Amino acid sequence: MVSIDDNTPALRRPRCCAIIRRFLYGVPFCIPKEIDALIDTSDFRNGLSILLDNEIYTIIEFQHVKPGKGNAFVRCRMKALRTGRVLEHTFPSGHEIVTARVIRKPYQYLYKDDSGYNFMDQETFDQISIEEKMIENSDFLREGDTCEVLIHEETGQILSCELPAHVVLEVTLTDDNAVAGNTSTNATKAATLETGSEIQVPLFVKTGDKIKIDTRTREYVERVKDK
Repeated sequence: MVSIDDNTPALRRPRCCAIIRRFLYGVPFCIPKEIDALIDTSDFRNGLSILLDNEIYTIIEFQHVKPGKGNAFVRCRMKALRTGRVLEHTFPSGHEIVTARVIRKPYQYLYKDDSGYNFMDQETFDQISIEEKMIENSDFLREGDTCEVLIHEETGQILSCELPAHVVLEVTLTDDNAVAGNTSTNATKAATLETGSEIQVPLFVKTGDKIKIDTRTREYVERVKDK
């Protein structure tokens, strides 16, 4: 099942209004073959994908600000889906912007080679290759893991690949004697995981333990017991 982010607001504003305004004020314009929804800042929500300066961004968080003097505005923190870059941007209140319709589709990770990370569509079995820079914290990936690939619906361009929020991995190397003589309750130590990645773990974690990790922050969550 392919799920599509619903970026369509309750009340869609006709794109033709913007085109008419451009025509009346003599501003050059072109009519695209296919258009996304045109919204304004009152329709902003976390997770919304928008087009800005020829890049597709996802809104991480936003805040409507009404200063004592001057015009109201919206302060946004956004992430570029293609590059992973996070930036802050300010929009005047009521500013119109075009949304981007993004497909989220599950793909299974197969292997890595010179072309990048290779994944398989779980429905069609088609295979694609994704560059490492488009996969945040790719060092947590194991063969067989299922990830979400984000695709721009209009162009078919692959925007990014998201790992599951949490993964369980085995600790293959850490200092099992680190507890002795340490009195700090928040003390941590380095640990190497089965994928070769390294994170900080509590002192009680031992080699061979399986631990749960937050792939977004690279933080240890808990120790997992075998069932």
